[in-house]
Amino acid sequence: MYIRFDDIDFDSRLWIYQADRSLTDQEVSLINQTLEAAIDGWEAHNQSLLASGKVFHNRFVVLAVDESHEMPSGCSIDKSVHWLQELGGRLNVDFFDRSVAYLDASKAVQTLPVAAVKQAIADEVLFSNTPVFDNLVSTKAQWMKRWKVPADQTWLKRFFKEENA
Repeated sequence: MYIRFDDIDFDSRLWIYQADRSLTDQEVSLINQTLEAAIDGWEAHNQSLLASGKVFHNRFVVLAVDESHEMPSGCSIDKSVHWLQELGGRLNVDFFDRSVAYLDASKAVQTLPVAAVKQAIADEVLFSNTPVFDNLVSTKAQWMKRWKVPADQTWLKRFFKEENA
């Protein structure tokens, strides 16, 4: 059963899918509508899942399931992955992009390959206080507190220590 993202419990389990490019407003609308319809019929072991999905920053698809209502199964999680694969195929978008996503000085979402992080720091594109997106957060509460955090508070901190050494 679909529930608005703002209304889903803070302890809900979360998955974040990062697009490899910025999505248009029209694409965001299509994705949000498609997710709402898909989530409304999402089940685990014939039990309705209380869940939500929404696009943020025209770049990230966030899915959440209230596990206190019903636990998602492996098959139901696989089904959600297939939704993103299908949407990606229709829109020519890779929602499984693993680049480093950050906010630039103008607050626009930018990405760079992990292999380019050291050079981006040397070129002063990334700073220790640059907000980066930690797509590994696993609950809505974590998402609210530490989805966007300074680079030196993530796994990237090791690169800043090298720069300062």
